[in-house]
Amino acid sequence: MTIIVNGETKEYQKEVTLLEMMRDLDIVDKVMAAAVNMNIVKQDIWESHQLCDGDKVELLDFVGGG
Repeated sequence: MTIIVNGETKEYQKEVTLLEMMRDLDIVDKVMAAAVNMNIVKQDIWESHQLCDGDKVELLDFVGGG
């Protein structure tokens, strides 16, 4: 299964949820917002949101500046 994450191709041998993918990338604590195919996925359903072959995932964190 191929998933595009922030423009980079990731390959998975089995189906994964959004949260499983973030755990695999070791970025769970850094992600503040997630979108799959340009649709926002609320944090309370990351664990159950099943990714599909070809999905385009954008993971965002918020950085303060000043």
